[in-house]
Amino acid sequence: MAVYAITFSPVGGTRKAAGFFLKGFCSDGIPIDLTDRALAFSDMAFTARDICLVAVPAYGGRVPRPAAERLGQMHGGGARAILMAVYGNRAFEDTLAELAGLLCAAGFRCTAGVAAVAQHSIFPQFAAKRPDAADAAQLAAFARQVRAALDGGAVPRPVLPGNRPYRPLGVMDLKPRAGAGCTACGLCASRCPVGAIPLQAPAQTDASLCIGCMRVPPSARPMHAAWMQRPWPGHSKGCKRPARPASRMNCFCEGGGLSPL
Repeated sequence: MAVYAITFSPVGGTRKAAGFFLKGFCSDGIPIDLTDRALAFSDMAFTARDICLVAVPAYGGRVPRPAAERLGQMHGGGARAILMAVYGNRAFEDTLAELAGLLCAAGFRCTAGVAAVAQHSIFPQFAAKRPDAADAAQLAAFARQVRAALDGGAVPRPVLPGNRPYRPLGVMDLKPRAGAGCTACGLCASRCPVGAIPLQAPAQTDASLCIGCMRVPPSARPMHAAWMQRPWPGHSKGCKRPARPASRMNCFCEGGGLSPL
């Protein structure tokens, strides 16, 4: 049996939450980085003995497009999948439901799911410094519950929340542009998960490819100030403070029961 940590985490919050879960589950896992467009995802095949933690951020309540495409290329082989949707304390909406659909279609068996909070990648004042120590403890506790169930031979079939069909994909007009801090070093181009920044012209951005993942430091590629001040659903005008209390997380396991931690 092998344990894999399959993550799409451009700014690190999703990977951090996944790491906290793994500490309670098995202490470590074989990493697969869905942001690395150079990997041959179609060559990745798993077996029914394997366990895969699959963690993605919620982008507008959906699975990020490149993550969905790359997961769809894998060969699940009956591997047991633990699903994680990470969101910036607004809502994860259809992310878990869509992730389950993608993984089932690729041949995985979905056994548990968790929606965890991490610092918002665009508006860092939301869920600041999350996941924190309390999040880490709760993720590890749920991981131990899932591990005990799987070690006992159970293959839970959670009923995950979300709309079916999924909510429409919104049009994200957030396209960071190179600013005065750009030195044309090419680092942004090499790390962009969708290749939206030309290596030979790193000051440019292909708006048709950019997903606004914020992997590029704001000092080098700032966002338009007017966009940042627009009202945003679920948040207060200008995003000065959260419009609702900070959430912890929701866990889904046997029988589809919702278990807020």
